Amino acid sequence: MSLQKFLSSLDELLDDAKQSLDEVGSSEQLENLRVRFVGAKNGAIKAVQKLMGAIESEHRPVAGKRFNEVRDAIQSALDLATERLGGASKAVKDPQMDPTLPGLRPQLGQLHPITQTIEHLKDIMGRLGFSVTEGPEIEDTWHNFVALNIPEDHPARDPLDNFYLAAASKQLQNPTDRDAMLLRSQTSTVQIRVMETQSLPLRIISLGRVYRPDAPDATHFPMFHQMEGLWVDKNVSMAQLKSVLRLFATSYLGSDVKVRFRPSFFPFTEPSVEVDYWWNGNWIEFGGAGMVDPNVFQALNIDPEQWSGFAFGLGVERLCMRRFGIVDIRDLYRSDVRFLRQFAS
Repeated sequence: MSLQKFLSSLDELLDDAKQSLDEVGSSEQLENLRVRFVGAKNGAIKAVQKLMGAIESEHRPVAGKRFNEVRDAIQSALDLATERLGGASKAVKDPQMDPTLPGLRPQLGQLHPITQTIEHLKDIMGRLGFSVTEGPEIEDTWHNFVALNIPEDHPARDPLDNFYLAAASKQLQNPTDRDAMLLRSQTSTVQIRVMETQSLPLRIISLGRVYRPDAPDATHFPMFHQMEGLWVDKNVSMAQLKSVLRLFATSYLGSDVKVRFRPSFFPFTEPSVEVDYWWNGNWIEFGGAGMVDPNVFQALNIDPEQWSGFAFGLGVERLCMRRFGIVDIRDLYRSDVRFLRQFAS
């Protein structure tokens, strides 16, 4: 396009805009002219601006200067027309707020299903007389294994079954070193720390994350939550342990829940049981429990002839899944907001 033809198109556009804006008589007409001349997508100014690409480079400074003058002149004419009509155009573009209209409800966050479950468990166990305590997620092998009567050659201490935090290769080669650090594999470490620092008798629970290098599937995940319970007093019995777990199960899962106890073995309890509940046509592992092994008491300088107790560890995710009808533990960690919104508290 030649420079002369471009300048002529600008002059024609300016004349048309001035004449139209001088004759405008209503806010509706003014808004239509605003869109026609200076609209962001299909306005005449925008269309003329696109023609500058076809002008020879040596003529573009002149073309650009004239384009800016015309654009500013049209905008001035539009402002004058708006002022003459009492700002009606602005009212069309920016309507005043109507306080009678209903408000928009803001989207608020909500507690994750696991957090809801943890709070519910704390409430139930609190009514059974248990107080809440916590412990570190990074542990040494003494608290995670030695004090819990887990021998050095036990498979539970294998580096392939734990997340050791080895600053040196020596710790990987010798995980039995009591100073080696790892992500705790069980919340049973908390009962050791509590019995180290608190006087007896005691009745506590601890809820927190534990870590094991399990392959993820519908019921397993490398990071999950446990609820550890401990009751130490004089003459504590297995009958009390079973009563507490049954009371807990009926309080959380409902009075119709089926619970069974199977003989088992854990290094830190004797005798030991596995606790299962019936759900969705299958027996689901509830957790492990048993009477505190005398060797655990002796490691902490507690007289097992004077004191007795029981401990239990329950999987929080499995309780959460049972309550909310979730069949795959991995869904809890996909961070899918659409899925999590189903469980608003």
